[in-house]
Amino acid sequence: MDAPNQDINLNSPNKGLPGNMTDVPVDTPASGDGVGVLSEAETEELKSELTKVEEEIATLRQVLVAKEKHASEIKRKLGLTPFNELKQNLSKSWHDVQASNVYKGASEKVEDLNKTITQSEVYKKTQATLSTAGSKTSNAISSVGSVLSRTLGEIKESPTFKSFEESVGNLKAKVIGNENNSKDGYHTPTATSPSAEETLPQDSAPF
Repeated sequence: MDAPNQDINLNSPNKGLPGNMTDVPVDTPASGDGVGVLSEAETEELKSELTKVEEEIATLRQVLVAKEKHASEIKRKLGLTPFNELKQNLSKSWHDVQASNVYKGASEKVEDLNKTITQSEVYKKTQATLSTAGSKTSNAISSVGSVLSRTLGEIKESPTFKSFEESVGNLKAKVIGNENNSKDGYHTPTATSPSAEETLPQDSAPF
């Protein structure tokens, strides 16, 4: 017995299914959001899975905090302070910079530039000029010092200076002598002056 002909709609979501299953609903994506309509059981299952994942994330965060605390304690025992770590990081960074091709190339260019400048005629003439000026300045200062020394020596040997020096010495001696006499006057009695009768000659006769 031949099977009855059945019309099959190729655009139907139930295509290829037997005729007795064409009435079974098929989940189709909702328009616009790309998410299919979930059944109540699937929704509960996904909620349960989401809760489990969030709990795992919270647990991992707690483990991470504990690990960071343990690492900080180890660093403290080793004397690795944040400042020391910063110094080490900077030192490593500087070492990496020096080892880089860019730094090496820049250093070579600077050295070549330095050689070019120091070997140029302009630099040599400038250096010679500065050296000559320095020597002349030093000689001038030495000459001034010699002239001043010689002038002072001549002044000291001059008769005027010697006379002035003697006057100062005499004045100093007088001042010191007066001070000594004043001090002696306070401690020693003054001598009595002779009377008029004692000063008269003994052989003088009265009129």
